[in-house]
Amino acid sequence: QVQLVESGGGLVQPGGSLRLSCAASGSIGSIYAMGWYRQAPGKQRDVVAGIVIGGSTNYADSVKGRFTISRDNAKNTLYLQMNSLKPEDTAVYYCNANAVLSGSAWGQGTQVTVSS
Repeated sequence: QVQLVESGGGLVQPGGSLRLSCAASGSIGSIYAMGWYRQAPGKQRDVVAGIVIGGSTNYADSVKGRFTISRDNAKNTLYLQMNSLKPEDTAVYYCNANAVLSGSAWGQGTQVTVSS
């Protein structure tokens, strides 16, 4: 089993920045892909950004050029740097990991609110 714990959410003004972190533990050796998703009130959970074992990344069109996904293998931590935040980025952000042995795992989520 893989366990994920997100942190770094909060309230920020439009145009501001936040960095989310996702600490992974457990059976992390078989993880082949990780990503960030978000869910706004009344909406479905959508993918924001992903990174695979080789380091390739992908982003939702709505965050390209503003968000950057990265990972620190030594710290077993996934990051999401969010710049130029907009009110429409307000959502609960979830970390996801896909592992060969244990399948998909989710964190508990962290709230990001962009408001003046």
